[in-house]
Amino acid sequence: MAYASEVDKSAWVVFWAFLRLGLTSFGGPVAHLGYFHAEFVGKRRWLSERSYVDLVALCQFLPGPASSQVGMAIGLSRAGYAGALAAWLGFTLPSALVLILFAIGLTQFGHVVPAGVLHGLKIVAVAVVAQAVWGMARTLCAGALRITIMVASSCVALWLPFAFIQVAIIAVAAVLGLWVCKPLSRSVPDVLPLGITPRAGGAWLLLFLVLLLGLPLLAWLWPTTPFLMLVDAFYRAGSLVFGGGHVVLPLLQTEVVSTGWLSNETFVAGYGATQAVPGPLFTFAAFLGAAMNGWLGGVIALISIFIPSFLLIVGALPFWEKWRRSTAAQAALMAVNAAVVGLLVAAFYDPVWTSAIHTPYDFAFALLALVALMYWKLPPWLVVLGCGVVAGALSAW
Repeated sequence: MAYASEVDKSAWVVFWAFLRLGLTSFGGPVAHLGYFHAEFVGKRRWLSERSYVDLVALCQFLPGPASSQVGMAIGLSRAGYAGALAAWLGFTLPSALVLILFAIGLTQFGHVVPAGVLHGLKIVAVAVVAQAVWGMARTLCAGALRITIMVASSCVALWLPFAFIQVAIIAVAAVLGLWVCKPLSRSVPDVLPLGITPRAGGAWLLLFLVLLLGLPLLAWLWPTTPFLMLVDAFYRAGSLVFGGGHVVLPLLQTEVVSTGWLSNETFVAGYGATQAVPGPLFTFAAFLGAAMNGWLGGVIALISIFIPSFLLIVGALPFWEKWRRSTAAQAALMAVNAAVVGLLVAAFYDPVWTSAIHTPYDFAFALLALVALMYWKLPPWLVVLGCGVVAGALSAW
């Protein structure tokens, strides 16, 4: 695997690459993984297909937003801790800023984006995810055995749409892979440069646990400190939610609505606005924090909900990188990678397909976007922008 030149390995390069994605990556976490795949595996070649899917598999195991954690890991491998921070900032800032502004001036931001534009963005997400799933399936699901694992994983995920089912599917696939998959003895995964020792990784994981257990205690000792309560609530939300994305919404609603911090009407309005912006759904925390405590509250809530993701990914990667090099781990990962593709197929159907394709015209629109991505080789951001403009014009007409 040929990596990009050393000139490209700077935090600024990482920041600008992720900023462009943060401005154009509509469609939710599965679509984000598709954008990342096209940009960093296909175009920039920062990491191999196999390393990318291994990262996706790891992040499916960890609580928090999987797509953001994959982005942090990519940034970490390119430019160390500064690269991880740059990747997160670039991917998160655009939507976070918009949502903070929306929270502060709620009455002015109600109907900025026409419904037709939003629907067009959902349709192009179908094409983006389809391209990513097709490319990953061709590489990682060779042979009847792995195709069967992929299909079975997809069916189980659709039949049992629960928060922890993804972790269970991957765990079962790993055990199954140990029994039935036989990797080549000389098959060695591509090196993913990290610069983090297992000792440092253990320290990050310990810090994660200390904060998870210590913040509630501090909030109990000083209940009149509003920002401490805010940090505790959003750190806990980012720590305990598997599956990321929409799965975090019930927990956030319990934290801010049931406690009386925010009205349910404001919560729902912010959730609607979050669907209209690119980037990770976890930036909804920025809206909630700003609605309660202005700019400072938005920034604190945003950082608090993402800190667990950073601590977990930098803590787990040193152990993951070593473990995946063993023959047994490679056998397990053969099945796990097929299962990950199956999970992406399930997510491609619901919610990506079901929320976007309602008419034959929608299907035709998605096909055109897919052709533009796969055969005309147009950049994803241009396809996203074009589909949004065309859909908005058609809805107005």
